[in-house]
Amino acid sequence: MIHLKTPDEISVIAKGGAIIAGLFGEVEGCVVPGANTRDLDVFCDEYIRAHAGAEPAFKGLYGFTGSVCTSINEEVVHGIPSPDRRLALGDIISIDVGVKLDGWCSDSAWTFAVGDVDAETQHLLAVTEQALEAAIEAATSGNHVGDIGAAVMSVVSGTGFGIIADLVGHGVGRVVHEEPQVPNLGQPGVGPLLRAGMVLAIEPMISLGSDQIRTLDDRWTVVTADGTRAAHFEHTVAVTESSPRVLTVAAEGVVSPT
Repeated sequence: MIHLKTPDEISVIAKGGAIIAGLFGEVEGCVVPGANTRDLDVFCDEYIRAHAGAEPAFKGLYGFTGSVCTSINEEVVHGIPSPDRRLALGDIISIDVGVKLDGWCSDSAWTFAVGDVDAETQHLLAVTEQALEAAIEAATSGNHVGDIGAAVMSVVSGTGFGIIADLVGHGVGRVVHEEPQVPNLGQPGVGPLLRAGMVLAIEPMISLGSDQIRTLDDRWTVVTADGTRAAHFEHTVAVTESSPRVLTVAAEGVVSPT
């Protein structure tokens, strides 16, 4: 069932989202060669809890041990923070963060470069961020979920990059994952109708190569099947009577959190 949120409830979700936006602005300075993902997790946990009433929404979710997901290079999502996973110059890392505040969840992810990265990786990051922006623009009342996926496809088409089809966005509310699912592939006019009050996590995940994935033996970390790098950008977005409202930024609009 799709739950519609009131304007007041959406405002609470936006308060949690602003915490994530602030966190991304701070954690970027920690994304340096030699840093380990356990230390990044601790930094994020402490930052979130420093805000009265806020807690990491991912901690313990489905048994996940970290407060955030830290996914490096070919790891698409759900990377488990570890003191043994260290960043190297030229890596990329996606940090996926959920915040629960006053009983409401917000969810966002950003992919950061560790120093300078090669031109192909730069292009991947740019295209994935552009795909997120286009997908958000499509999240208007009267459109359908398929319009969001179609917008992602329109940006990625012709690049040779792979859209990860087996991982999707989702509704957000009292829990992190609600209906509807929000695929990154779609056809305009197909799927659930977008109505004011819907709150969606829109999250393109794009690889340099194959669109196929596999899960590692830890049963959490999802990697590209061919070992190519992947980028992941995500915002929590409210569908309104007018334009989409991005809730995981310090101010309304589609902007980088850095």
